[in-house]
Order: sequence, then structure tokens, then C-alpha cells
Amino acid sequence: MSIKNFKYDEVGLKRFFGSLEAKIMELLWEADELSIKEVQQHLEKDKPVNFNTVMTVMNRLVEKGILEKRVQGRLSLFQPVQSKEEFMEEQSKKLTENLLDEFGGVVLNHMIDSLKEADQTLLDKLEQKIQQLKKENL
Repeated sequence: MSIKNFKYDEVGLKRFFGSLEAKIMELLWEADELSIKEVQQHLEKDKPVNFNTVMTVMNRLVEKGILEKRVQGRLSLFQPVQSKEEFMEEQSKKLTENLLDEFGGVVLNHMIDSLKEADQTLLDKLEQKIQQLKKENL
């Protein structure tokens, strides 16, 4: 699945989704499967939200390939296509590949510079990965 708009100035899921989309995705990742009405009821704990608005957003998430819709009688149930971890892994990989394609080594230099405050375990994993890539390219 491909997210078209990445928002640099946002945080978390709002980098990939609109505000309501992000809230809906969080609810569905926590619950696994919900109806539109159930999602609306959860969202209304914070502030009123129109049922039709929730329905429209959820159906658009289905069209984007992010949610699956299952009909049970007259009830439509929605669930995420991927776990939150799988989604974040896929999106971060695509973002990294796009940055590397467009900016090449400059991006790698910036990533390495940002590791100054990195945990030693992360640095060890990175070093192992680099050594593995070197062996594969021999």
C-alpha cells in the first residue's frame, strides 16, 4: 500500500494520515475489527463526530487499501490490512528508499550524523548490518 502524502511537520500516524484517519486507525489497531457505529462511539468520547463523516473516512481507507471491509448481515465490519508495526515498517522503508533514490549519499550522511545520540545496541546492529552488506557485495 502506498501513502501519497507524507507530512514532515506532523508526528506519528499524522505524518501519513489526516487527524480523523489517524484516530480511526489507532482504534482499529487496538480493537482489530469494529463497525462504523463502534468507531463513532469511541471517537465521541473526545468530541462529537458525525456518523456519515466516520463512514466516509472509513470507506476511503478501504479504497486506499488500508482497511478491509467485511459484511455480516446488515453490519459492515472494518479491520486493518496490516498491523501497526507492519504499516510503519513498510512506510518507513518506502520513505527511506525514496529519499535515497532522490538524494543519494547526502541522506546517508544525515542519517549517520543523527546517530550521535543513538543507543549502543542500535549502533551495534547497524555495524552488523554494514558488515553483512559488505560480505554480500564481495
